[in-house]
Amino acid sequence: MRFIATAIFLLTCASASRAERPNILFIAVDDLNHWVGYSGDNPQARTPNIDRLAARGMRFTRAYCTAPTCNPCRTALMTGYRPSTSGIYFNEDDWRDRIADAFTLPTFLHAHGYWTAGAGKIYHDSFRRPREWDNYRPAGSGNAKLKGAEEAGDIKYGALKKGDATLEDYQTTDWIIAQLAMPHDRPFFLACGLHKPHPPWEVPQKYFDQFPLDKIELPKVLATDLDDIPPPGIKLADPNGDHAEIVKSGQWKEAVQAYLATMAYADMNVGRLLDALDRSPAKEKTIIVLWGDHGFHLGEKQHWGKHALWEEATRTALIFVAPGVTKPNTVCDHAVDLNCIYPTLAELVHADIPHHIEGASVAPLLTDPAAPWTHPAIMTWGFQNHAVRSDDWRYIHYADGSEELYDEKADPLEWKNVANDPQFAAAKAELAKSLPTINTPEMQGPPTIEGVMKKRKK
Repeated sequence: MRFIATAIFLLTCASASRAERPNILFIAVDDLNHWVGYSGDNPQARTPNIDRLAARGMRFTRAYCTAPTCNPCRTALMTGYRPSTSGIYFNEDDWRDRIADAFTLPTFLHAHGYWTAGAGKIYHDSFRRPREWDNYRPAGSGNAKLKGAEEAGDIKYGALKKGDATLEDYQTTDWIIAQLAMPHDRPFFLACGLHKPHPPWEVPQKYFDQFPLDKIELPKVLATDLDDIPPPGIKLADPNGDHAEIVKSGQWKEAVQAYLATMAYADMNVGRLLDALDRSPAKEKTIIVLWGDHGFHLGEKQHWGKHALWEEATRTALIFVAPGVTKPNTVCDHAVDLNCIYPTLAELVHADIPHHIEGASVAPLLTDPAAPWTHPAIMTWGFQNHAVRSDDWRYIHYADGSEELYDEKADPLEWKNVANDPQFAAAKAELAKSLPTINTPEMQGPPTIEGVMKKRKK
């Protein structure tokens, strides 16, 4: 295999005393799109705790996943290898067969003196490798299943009669809180993976009550939105699938309400983490990074879920709080992708960035958010289907050569595909320079959109 763990990698780690290194609280929120309160993109959303975290440091307004589904994005973030290199395109692809543990973020930090521990969903489901961690909470049984849940296509939702503490995310947060309260003789890397707002959108009734159904506003949509989309994009949108089922059911507002409620539940747990950190001795010497693994459509482009390369499926939240580096309530509007997290943490803990990482550190932006930035966000969904997002443009290139191009300043809802307009040819050509190349032919995935569609429902 291309990726071989060697002692050389670990021996080249930069040296520094443990006392010099800050702790890291690493918070992952599954299926969290850009509706967080601080963005102002959806005034209905209520995320006061994520907002107060953002107020402590820097929030990125244009943060994007590396792949619009859980496993390939998390694999890329945690190992540094993009899907086009690793060949990890889908949720069932076991990255552990292809990438040695010497290259992962927990192993890298452990080699630099960190105690590494976590709970919940950091890697995708069962693909965590235990030897990378000093301690990891076993999965519990708190993922409640609601009898009689509403259902339209693959979208399931409903209010639970159980309380907060019965759910897995609450128990995950409890475990992390307990670790924060313990004394540590080494700097810690504590990873907290929250499942919600990943479907099913089932949380206690009180969270639904925050969003009265008669006040719910639907996302802005255009009936003719798919008219200028090439066939691969239409297949990914799948307008006759979940979207048709939701419209037919008359439950669109109920589904949006359920997503907002589930996001509010996740926010509650983020607040509990922040309160616990503030009570701990580690408060003033802990980096906090919060990220969502991708976005989520709720009817935009007649699509539901992730599994597409447009703005809604790929845009998420990203916040850095780094004592002595970030200033309170700062904003960066540059487009970045989540492969920035690994190299940025390496810099923030005074270590050399591993050479294998495919992603740029945003450490310079943490001190100067207006600094020049020449690294567009790169997203991949299946073999040779990519999107490149700069500050002003989104370019999508499918495996069959078809394209989409959006002027994000003039058309932030991506309603007009201008890929075939000659006046934008130069912009398209410049973005195309950043398209990934296949570095490992033996790891190539299915070469067609049909291959993507067969796997997307799994």
